[in-house]
Amino acid sequence: MPAPAAVPPKPTGSSLGRVSRLEDNIIEAAWLYFHDGLNQGDIAKRLNISRASVVNYLAEARRRDYVRVTLDSDVFRNNQLAFDLKAKFGIEDALIVPTDIASASRSKERVVQAASDWLPNFLNPGDQLGIAWGETIYRLAEIAPKLALEDVTIVQLIGSKPSEIGFAAENCAATLAQRFGAKCDNLHAPLLLSSAELCETLKAEPMIAHQLEKVAQCKKTIFAAGTTDPDSHIAMTGLLDHATLAQMRDKGAAGVICGRIIDQDGAAMPAPIEDRMIGVSLDQMRDKDMGMLVSAGIDRVPATRAAMLGGYVTHLVTCSASAALLLQDAP
Repeated sequence: MPAPAAVPPKPTGSSLGRVSRLEDNIIEAAWLYFHDGLNQGDIAKRLNISRASVVNYLAEARRRDYVRVTLDSDVFRNNQLAFDLKAKFGIEDALIVPTDIASASRSKERVVQAASDWLPNFLNPGDQLGIAWGETIYRLAEIAPKLALEDVTIVQLIGSKPSEIGFAAENCAATLAQRFGAKCDNLHAPLLLSSAELCETLKAEPMIAHQLEKVAQCKKTIFAAGTTDPDSHIAMTGLLDHATLAQMRDKGAAGVICGRIIDQDGAAMPAPIEDRMIGVSLDQMRDKDMGMLVSAGIDRVPATRAAMLGGYVTHLVTCSASAALLLQDAP
């Protein structure tokens, strides 16, 4: 059974310490359901409200983070798929959640949720966690548990690249830092410059150089491996155009890590913009104490395989369907 988080103390509702009747009902319904184990019908009778109201109160309690249901990660680490992935790719650990066969989007959400719950177990006082960008990582940051981690810093691994689709690197870092009660070190520089000369000049600025040193020093990272498809994040943000991506795919490009292209074996494939980018390098992403890859979706399987072969991954979070495909020989 899921292990519900304890309901926090009742919030203060006014200067006189009163809370509304609605607030009382939300908190009471959450306590009765998650702590005392009553069903929705019993709660409705206890509070003299309709069952529909109970459903709404429980949903509101989750929305407000009054309660958070988590599952024991050991259950999803100790299965055959996880063991086989560790043996095949030489990674330290894998967390495999069941695929929702009825909904690809729900499967992706399961992976992201599992990763957000697992991640705090690896963070200790003094740690600097490097965080990448993209929809998967931003969603993970949004739903991460509210904690107060002692002396942990979230470090933005790549520069800023504004785009209409959002998920900017600085937002990913700041959001996760806020959820974890951690410090945040943003990289105050653009991801892509107009020339290599300008890029080198900016990286030499003392403030940027100091921030890049922090990026290089991160011993723990969390990231997603993107695709090079026309609808990929790297394409949608305009970092690389469709024609360039198509050419790189023809030459064997298999995935993207922090804006850098890798081939099927995880080796770097420098793009034409490589000398104009500010952010973590592929070499710096290897051989970490923890490199957690969040692989949400079977479309990410080729990129995930390449990332593991390239030595960027120590811990993997994915779904059972993706795990099964990873265990097959690459096409």
